[in-house]
Amino acid sequence: MQNRILIIEDEPSIADALQFTLQGEGLLALHAATLREARQILSEKGADLLVLDVGLPDGNGFDFCRELRQTTQVPVLFLTARQSEVDRIVGLEIGGDDYVTKPFSPREVAARVKAILRRIATQSIPPAPAEQVESASIFADFTRACAMVHGVSVELTRNELHLLHHLQTHPGQVFSRRQLMVAVWDVPDAATERTVDAHIKTLRKKIPQAPIETHRGFGYSWQQS
Repeated sequence: MQNRILIIEDEPSIADALQFTLQGEGLLALHAATLREARQILSEKGADLLVLDVGLPDGNGFDFCRELRQTTQVPVLFLTARQSEVDRIVGLEIGGDDYVTKPFSPREVAARVKAILRRIATQSIPPAPAEQVESASIFADFTRACAMVHGVSVELTRNELHLLHHLQTHPGQVFSRRQLMVAVWDVPDAATERTVDAHIKTLRKKIPQAPIETHRGFGYSWQQS
């Protein structure tokens, strides 16, 4: 079955180029020029991944991503003319999976889309064994795409969830930011060390009990109990 990609972009030339390139890669590419159209397509047909422009006639792509993350973890690849690192970090912090700045090559976007889909399709990190899950106060629940903290569900983005799981399943091991980028992000080079720091900060805010330790000049680890 073809993966369904929804391109949310109001510039016809960009949308047409992306749609042509993605379809050439064997993907089913749909197009919405506004957020209103996007909501209708998602409601009627759904999508496996969104290619989302940040600046749209009827709203902001960042705000739309925040709205989506209340109900779904569908992957989002942002398109934007904004090139500042702050905007990039914001996009990833709110649940984006990748970020491409204009001007860009449609082939690059297609490659990044396929990398995200490939990671999702081959993601085979198993949950902790049942006996560990029952006794753990914090663990990543991949079946519900959330963290369980003392039996209470805490919503996390995909990268936050995998970051939590990677640290927790290697207790005591110190990981550099680069190692975490390679282990967690679909396209490691799309992230930066500040992106990792931002995700750690968000994890600590959402789960204050998480024993994530900072090793200055080195990276992060999950404290052994």
